[in-house]
Amino acid sequence: MNLTDIPNTISDVSLFVYSLNLPNYVIFLIFALFSVLAGRYTPILVSWIIHRFSLQQGKEIYDNLIAPLQQAFKFAGTLILLSFSLAWLGVYQGFHDFLRPFMDLAVTVSVAWLASRLFRQFVRVYGIGLVRKLGREVDELLLVFETLANVIIGFIAVVAFAQSQEVNLVGLLASFGIGGIAIAFAAQKTLEQLLGTIVLYLDRPFIPGEYIRLPNEVFGRVESIGLRSTKIRTAAKSTLLIVPNSTMANWEIENVTRGKKVMVLLYLDFSQLLEEREKALVQQIIAESTNSLFGIDPGSTNITLIPSLEDKTTRARVTFFILGSSENSIQLRKRLLELANEKISKQLLAYGINFKMNEPTIYVDSPITI
Repeated sequence: MNLTDIPNTISDVSLFVYSLNLPNYVIFLIFALFSVLAGRYTPILVSWIIHRFSLQQGKEIYDNLIAPLQQAFKFAGTLILLSFSLAWLGVYQGFHDFLRPFMDLAVTVSVAWLASRLFRQFVRVYGIGLVRKLGREVDELLLVFETLANVIIGFIAVVAFAQSQEVNLVGLLASFGIGGIAIAFAAQKTLEQLLGTIVLYLDRPFIPGEYIRLPNEVFGRVESIGLRSTKIRTAAKSTLLIVPNSTMANWEIENVTRGKKVMVLLYLDFSQLLEEREKALVQQIIAESTNSLFGIDPGSTNITLIPSLEDKTTRARVTFFILGSSENSIQLRKRLLELANEKISKQLLAYGINFKMNEPTIYVDSPITI
């Protein structure tokens, strides 16, 4: 069946079910089951739409953006169809009004989550190239932009949900604004601590389970981040230190856990024994390509050329360290490394040096030193 026939098919099924004169709750259950089954084909529908409007790059877009997020697309598509199915319960006013807010909330959250993941995938795949085309260096600003986009998506989701429930956000915010002035003076200290909590959750300088060192030389493990304070289990005395979040947000904190480095191992197999001139050229190209990457530990690149007289081949083993403060930043650097690998391949092939790069690249976490 062609995807263009789906609307007609759904219409025919709806007319057929309606002609059976079944109770509305039975029809709802039928369409709910249909929604669960049809929601699984949401990625295929999105793929068809992409190919429809982008014939040449359709497969690339699907492989880079849609395929890694198939489960999120299926979940959001199923909830959207379930939301439409809820219309059959309109005759049961009380039950319908009870379920509608929960369904609207589920749809809003799932679509917002999908939009956030989709934007993150777009930044990982295409963002680096776009930044370089603008003549700028790729750095942590890309992650800040991603966080800002997530905040905007969250704000739009809140507004959309409020509109679906016919909540007057302007009036609600105005009423809070009038009363907020009085509350701010009465609970200034508490509000300061709550704002510190918001800063900690948005910036995430540390999370529960990580080891940190405070300015007063206290070293410990973060046990929890509450609404008012952060609890730290000290390493020396094993006592529990409770620090207001407003204080933690203003302190210069050393995060020891995120001080780890990720060692990268690359193996390049050359189809011939390299001459001294070729060895020097290979070392120069690899060193320039890796050392110029943002987030690579300067001077950590080590290139070892291992000749095999029996097979008349040469293997290059390349090791260096990636530095990052979070999993997102590490993933960004890994994507930069993939682009560097492509650059190395093009440059060596341009000099007529044939080789094969072993996959996958090996990543090894370096131990933490305190």
